[in-house]
Amino acid sequence: MAYKDGEMIIRPILEKDLPTLWELIYKDESPEWKKWDAPYFEHKPIPYQEYIDSKEKMINQEDRWAIEVNGEVIGTINYYWEHQPSLWLEMGIGIYHPSYWNGGYGTKALRLWITHLFQTMPLVRVGYTTWSGNERMIKVGEKLGMKMEARLRKCRYYNGEYYDSIRMGILREEWEAYLELRRCNK
Repeated sequence: MAYKDGEMIIRPILEKDLPTLWELIYKDESPEWKKWDAPYFEHKPIPYQEYIDSKEKMINQEDRWAIEVNGEVIGTINYYWEHQPSLWLEMGIGIYHPSYWNGGYGTKALRLWITHLFQTMPLVRVGYTTWSGNERMIKVGEKLGMKMEARLRKCRYYNGEYYDSIRMGILREEWEAYLELRRCNK
């Protein structure tokens, strides 16, 4: 299964993707993308062989897919259960390749992913958490019709400064209305 929007595809991770993903995510001690993706949490590089040894946790999984543009893997998109019995699902995205930032790829990938999640699971709501220092991620949520559901003030400390934790979310009926509006405006 895969979803496509123009030159971009989201799809399950394949074994052939692993060297690229390792290089983008775990090769460097301080990758550029980490400055935006929860930089207040420590990032540790992982040796290639250790990464490959855990490949069964990554290949063809439902909860973590690759983001590909013109045949090049540029990131991943995922979900996790905050509380599965109540179907409280959260998602995340990482565009690790800086040359693809600010090109609308995160918005496209999340649009496809949210659609996939609502189509394949009996969810009422989908959301994600970011921080006030990542204004691009907040704007992506707003572009997708998501609401800021929570702002936990000054609970993220990074580079000597406090930031807010931001929780964005959208309900199934809001998502359906968003998609319908997009169809009507095309």
